[in-house]
Amino acid sequence: MNRRLGLSSIGRLVTLALVASLASACVVIENGEVGVSKSFGSISAEPVAEGVTFVLPVARQIETWNIKLQEIKEKATVPSSEGLIVGLDVSLLFQVNAESAPTIRKTIGREYMTLLVVPYFRNALRDVVSGYEVRSIYSEVGRKEIASKVRDFLRETLGPRGIEVVDVLLRDVQLPQRFRESIEAKLTAQQRVQQKQFELEQARKEAEIEVARAEGAAKAQRIIRETLSDSYLQYLWIQTLNENPNVIYVATEANLPIFKGVGGAPK
Repeated sequence: MNRRLGLSSIGRLVTLALVASLASACVVIENGEVGVSKSFGSISAEPVAEGVTFVLPVARQIETWNIKLQEIKEKATVPSSEGLIVGLDVSLLFQVNAESAPTIRKTIGREYMTLLVVPYFRNALRDVVSGYEVRSIYSEVGRKEIASKVRDFLRETLGPRGIEVVDVLLRDVQLPQRFRESIEAKLTAQQRVQQKQFELEQARKEAEIEVARAEGAAKAQRIIRETLSDSYLQYLWIQTLNENPNVIYVATEANLPIFKGVGGAPK
């Protein structure tokens, strides 16, 4: 009985050892990855596709390489065409070509970002930006143009080496202190001019209103002068007196009233 238990335990241990050995001999290459095979120190030119593959110590080893989209953020200080130092926040979006992973591993190594991508990225920024004035770098059109030129340069230089450049994003521009002060002064002056223009426009509107009022009053007076007659004025006078209870009048032969105040002399 003890022998059987002992043999059973030994069998389970052997099974576990075999399972562990097989597990360690398997490499899983997931989506967004590619395998680089190395056998007896020699790197195969053919990449290993995603899935499960077996490895053997010394005889065959598999390195997994990331071929997903990656980002490098760079804070650079570069001179403009005037020699002023401009700060830039730039992002480079790129990915490794799956077919080129073995070649990159063989010729450059796993530190390809430090040895290849970043140096070319910095060099492109310096070369492209140095051809622009600060005001152009600061403008939206200038930023887009600079990003486009850097992207095209990197595609030409890194593309043949197996690095696919997706895009270059110029996120922020830090201007020199002197240039920032001049921009702020210019903006302040523009705001003052705009305020003065607003005040002038308001004054013109108010003047137009006053002129319109004066013209209306003058027109009204002219109409009154042209339309009033002696008879109409006399009629208005009679109407006014008629509304006064303290005044009486008697018609005459000429149909004109003689006004007499109550208790007073004839008028």
